[in-house]
Amino acid sequence: MPSSPSPHTDLTDLPALAGLYRDLHAHPELAFCEHRTALIVAERLGACGYETATGVGGTGVVGVLRNGDGPTVALRADMDALPVEEQTGLPYASSARATDGNGNAVPLMHACGHDVHVSCLLGAAARLAADRSSWRGTLLLVFQPAEEVGRGAGAMIDDGLFERFARPDVVLGQHVAPLPAGYAGLHAGPAFAASDSLRVVLHGSGGHGSRPEACVDPVVMAAATVLRLQGVVAREVAGTSTAVVTVGALHAGTKPNIIADHAELLLSVRTYEPAVRTSVLRAVERIVRAEAAASGAPRDPEISVTESFPAVVNDPEASKRTRRALAGALGEAQVVDPGPATASEDVGMLAEAAGAPCVYWLLGGADPAEFAAARTVEDVGRVARALPSNHSPLFAPVVEPTLRAGVATLSAAARAWLTAR
Repeated sequence: MPSSPSPHTDLTDLPALAGLYRDLHAHPELAFCEHRTALIVAERLGACGYETATGVGGTGVVGVLRNGDGPTVALRADMDALPVEEQTGLPYASSARATDGNGNAVPLMHACGHDVHVSCLLGAAARLAADRSSWRGTLLLVFQPAEEVGRGAGAMIDDGLFERFARPDVVLGQHVAPLPAGYAGLHAGPAFAASDSLRVVLHGSGGHGSRPEACVDPVVMAAATVLRLQGVVAREVAGTSTAVVTVGALHAGTKPNIIADHAELLLSVRTYEPAVRTSVLRAVERIVRAEAAASGAPRDPEISVTESFPAVVNDPEASKRTRRALAGALGEAQVVDPGPATASEDVGMLAEAAGAPCVYWLLGGADPAEFAAARTVEDVGRVARALPSNHSPLFAPVVEPTLRAGVATLSAAARAWLTAR
């Protein structure tokens, strides 16, 4: 295991925190494999005086700092990386590789910015621990594994997160995004979409490519299914609602002159409203089965859910309170409403299990110079859409002022809920 920076480094010092961030970025780990990251987190929390537990929900870390009577505030950061080959060219770029759950050798990259999340929460943890005279209550820091596969929050909940440590009065967190660094984006109400990932196996009858009449071609079946699925959002979802149906992968066959005996589709479905979610999933299943029947498939298709987690809904009143804190930390004009995102997150499961309000915001991570010519909110949106975004091999948040702002927002949001002395 590669060595890490000293656990006794003062993380209230921003250059030291930046060094830790670069180290985390260079050493990404897949879901439920965040062993090195968890060790670093636990060492840093212990050095700041937090009661620390590891192995929660697999590789999760929990830090608790009790500072007299008062509310309990949960601050959450996710730790896992993605099987993406980094192309940023940064001097601290990842060259790591690992074996995934299917036995495949894959490159690793913090292409979603979870290294930013961990670093900012460690910085905020150090700052809040160093100034205990100004607040009272309990800090519950949740460093969560496996957000990318939608199972980390559930694993920590099932491992007794709130029964073993503390039940929070509010769950707070942030996600880095291609907004200008120094800005935050907070949307009250449904803020991140529910996510359902499906695996579909279509069965055909294989044979020689020269004799398609003697076969049932699953590639044609899959192609027809993919095209038909595009009509779900266009023709079965009301214009006042939102849904996304994406076929992210189609696998079939080995050679040009062989008709395969099956094809596999991997789907991603995003929705906000429970009724729309149910309707879209039923439509997907109906279309898959109908196309298989229309093609004369010898067997029914297999449809399985591989990942599923609900929408993140920011409590309106809690969002107002938290927004004031963010504006106090960054400036009124630097806190914007980005609208709902069709990306998904499992942080809402923590709030739901705790019976507490959730407030989850976007943290700007893009170079502010990219936005220098922007004059309107629409201009900012156009620039943001043109930049490499989360999950891109080119995604590279600027270190400063991203970390400075991320520490400030988490610290200010926590203080807004903790009782002042």
